[in-house]
Amino acid sequence: MIDIQRIRDNPGEIAAAAARKKCQVDINAVVELDSRRRDIIKEAERLKGARNSASQEIARLKKAGQDAEALVQEMKRVGETIKGLDEELAGLERKRDELMSHIPNVPHESVPRGDGAQDNVVVAEWGEEPAFDFKPKDHIELGTALDIMDFPRGAKIAGAGFPVLKGKGALMERALINFFLDTHTRKNGYTEIFPPFLTNRESLYGVGQLPKFGDQMYYMGEDELYCIPTAEVPVTNLHRDEIFDPAKLPVNYCAYSACFRREAGSYGKDTKGYLRVHQFNKVELVKFVDPETSYAEHEKLRMDAESILRALNLKYRTLLLCDGDMSFSAAKCYDLEAWAAAEGKYLEVSSCSNFEDFQARRANIRVRGKGGGDNKPRYVHTLNGSGLATARIIVAILENYQTAAGTVAVPEVLRPYMGGMAEITV
Repeated sequence: MIDIQRIRDNPGEIAAAAARKKCQVDINAVVELDSRRRDIIKEAERLKGARNSASQEIARLKKAGQDAEALVQEMKRVGETIKGLDEELAGLERKRDELMSHIPNVPHESVPRGDGAQDNVVVAEWGEEPAFDFKPKDHIELGTALDIMDFPRGAKIAGAGFPVLKGKGALMERALINFFLDTHTRKNGYTEIFPPFLTNRESLYGVGQLPKFGDQMYYMGEDELYCIPTAEVPVTNLHRDEIFDPAKLPVNYCAYSACFRREAGSYGKDTKGYLRVHQFNKVELVKFVDPETSYAEHEKLRMDAESILRALNLKYRTLLLCDGDMSFSAAKCYDLEAWAAAEGKYLEVSSCSNFEDFQARRANIRVRGKGGGDNKPRYVHTLNGSGLATARIIVAILENYQTAAGTVAVPEVLRPYMGGMAEITV
């Protein structure tokens, strides 16, 4: 949620930022509703003040044995007017807040301008492409031949986009999750959370998933619960309506979860095999930080996610997203992309975002003041990033670590998690 004062002061800036994120919003309507709201508050307060003064006068007249009926009747009319203003105020606030909930976050000044993915900026590259003296197979061929992936049976059970991992494939999936969690908890200083995989509307609103992305989620109407699209949702909402002690910040969490996304409108966008699925596993990193340090913490978050790719010895690149390719809630975002040899391209495996106070305002997450002249609670800054998602990492491992014999070498860091296994064979 954007600070209403910022909208009042710079409506043109907010409208332009929304347009760059390709969001249709009516900033003028928000300003007009807010202006009318403030006029109503001012008038209601004036009438309530007059009513209080009249109440004292009525008491004085009655005590003196004088007729106060005319003033009593006048105050009844004033009371009805106040009631009407309060009802109008409530309606205006609902309309204003509904419109505001569709206004995206404003990109940070360091974010490049651009229209889409072609305008993102490569800020880092690491590793080398694997060299083969044979034509590499893609992950579908490898997964099928090694009997570790089963796409037809997954489709039989739940439909397209729900593949089955089996045997050594399932073992590698579990190994990746445990390796990610161990790295972030033991080396990078995160506290592990195991969150619910279902969440309520308030939690999704708090992180900016609702109302904009309702059509992307699986919803159970009878219980009014959603399958989470990412652990960001429940983990961020751990501290909804809470106030942090400033000495406790930053708070760093990591969480494994299954993630569920309908991917409506994704037709033709890397949908083959394991590249775009409706259910996948991910370890999420979430930070609650002091506003003064949030961009330094953002760089740490990015490095923590990158450390996983380096440990797996996967060639990758880091992109700074332009404003036209950024998410609704982010103020700044890096995407990490791992190279997949048979695909012949980079695959997105993580997004690391700084939301500044956008989510904190929606979820009412604050930190106590540090003292001095203004000791009022302030909104924290929230950050999150994938650390990492497993699906495309498995694609990259299968395709980059394959051998001429059709087997797949296991990255060294995963071998202790796979019982010492060095190679996936039939």
